[in-house]
Amino acid sequence: MSDLQVDQLRIMARAVPEEVAYRHLDADGALTFAQWHERSSRLAHLLLNDAGVRAGDRVALSVPVEHFLDWLVTYVAIHKAGGVAVPVNSRLTPPELATILRHAGAVAAVTGGEPGRTLDAARPDLNDLRWVLRTDDDAFDAALAGADADDLQVPIDAGDLADIMYTSGTTGLPKGVAVRHRNVALLPNSEVPFGGDAWLHASPPFTFAGLSFVYNPMKMGMRGLYLSRFDAGRWFDAVEEHRPIAAFLVPAMCQLLQAHARWGDADLSSLTLVAVGSAPLAPDTLVRLCERLPGAAVTNSYGMTEAGPAYCSMPEGEVLKRIGSVGKPMPPMEVRIVDAATEADVAVGDEGEILLRMTGRQREYFNDPDATARAWSDDGWLRTGDIGRLDEDGFLYIVGRSKEVIIR
Repeated sequence: MSDLQVDQLRIMARAVPEEVAYRHLDADGALTFAQWHERSSRLAHLLLNDAGVRAGDRVALSVPVEHFLDWLVTYVAIHKAGGVAVPVNSRLTPPELATILRHAGAVAAVTGGEPGRTLDAARPDLNDLRWVLRTDDDAFDAALAGADADDLQVPIDAGDLADIMYTSGTTGLPKGVAVRHRNVALLPNSEVPFGGDAWLHASPPFTFAGLSFVYNPMKMGMRGLYLSRFDAGRWFDAVEEHRPIAAFLVPAMCQLLQAHARWGDADLSSLTLVAVGSAPLAPDTLVRLCERLPGAAVTNSYGMTEAGPAYCSMPEGEVLKRIGSVGKPMPPMEVRIVDAATEADVAVGDEGEILLRMTGRQREYFNDPDATARAWSDDGWLRTGDIGRLDEDGFLYIVGRSKEVIIR
């Protein structure tokens, strides 16, 4: 059996079972590593025995952010059962949801709240969907209570599908990015000491950024703190009360924080790292962040669902020297800037389309070879549709888009 992401939870459940792994701040709830491991094992048995999920079967994860801890349990359980997780946007309409789940061939779903009502409306168009579990009220807990709690791992290989992440990409039609176990992780598993520090974020779990925060905090010896609805005042409260050492923000959140009355006097001294990503960060917003947080490393990173673990990050101490840059490619990632028409490399400093490549097998669009061929070259370069330039030191700057992107 290969080294799977879920094995990191097993490591933590053995080493620090009673430590809080994740705290959902809006619901005043928490999961210890032991609870997360046990509850996900119970659900994995349900998926295997009640839902009839078999290795490679797709399971829709349509749990509302208000039930975030149940979302975490479900995501892990799907992989323990050998299934493929299909996290879906909780704000989809019934026709949009039906389109995605039909394309994925989802045979089971875990849902609740408003997404559950959306699934009910879409259900007549989902002939493959044969089993649904709700997280509403006590239904989820009752189902888990009657299931086997023994650890379960259906044998799966690093080359098997782990997730299908649906993204609008460069059109309004959703495309399913096929994520394999070998290229799902941004950080490797390790027996890292748990120090009790925390990482705060508010990214929806069905996004590339949000999904990376399922395991990354524990891989760095931290617990996760989650805000399911971002509010600047609530964010300041969370930092002052829980004292996280790290936080992830998108540029719009940074601007809301800077416009808030508490920006100048909130106690943010616990923060030693503020990572900004998911969209370009305006230079003046970046400067204000750095000035307000002199004791923190502020980074502006660049990545996308199709690229997976290929991303750029700003080295410490460079952010104010390279205003507008998203950093350098993290090895073994490669970056090229090319003429979009010919795919010939442009001169250093000139603008062109950004191409990204990682070693090994790249991601692809699920059941869509034509779209895959348009997005990836035969030798593995991803055509991002972003326009950028590289300076003489290899730092990347994003300057625009060559294709329209619908951001939901």
